[in-house]
Amino acid sequence: MAYSTILRRLREEKTNYKKRKLMLMSRRDFVTVQISNENTLVQIHKPEFTGDKVIASAHSRFLISKGWKGSRKNVPAAYLTGYYAGKKALSKGAKDVILYSGTRKYTQRMAAALRGIIDAGLEVPADKEALPNDARINGEHLKVKNDIAKIKSSIDGEVK
Repeated sequence: MAYSTILRRLREEKTNYKKRKLMLMSRRDFVTVQISNENTLVQIHKPEFTGDKVIASAHSRFLISKGWKGSRKNVPAAYLTGYYAGKKALSKGAKDVILYSGTRKYTQRMAAALRGIIDAGLEVPADKEALPNDARINGEHLKVKNDIAKIKSSIDGEVK
């Protein structure tokens, strides 16, 4: 009886090899957005033969030091985390990136992080209609109000 093994990362639903192949064939840097139960993590990677190298990374815990109140996984927090990662990647020489979602589905929080990366100055092929509007980014739908513009300007002053 013939037996064929399924790749471990495919079996664990961690890697979509078809998407990854297409992404690697583009020869561009790529962005991953991971949203956990409490935080948002945005990383910009450079694909290499020995493995993907992280160029820039931002975690939503940095928002606490900027005076953030409330959840670190909502749409405005994802936007600011993406903005911070985008600024760090620009300072390291990245210019254009693509979004790699892997096996995760595209969500509003992922779109908010992508819009933050675009607003930071990186070029990303994305439709404006797929990104959240200004009211969602500024957190007008939330009970806890944060000054998004103040935190954004402090990020600009920190990363040059």
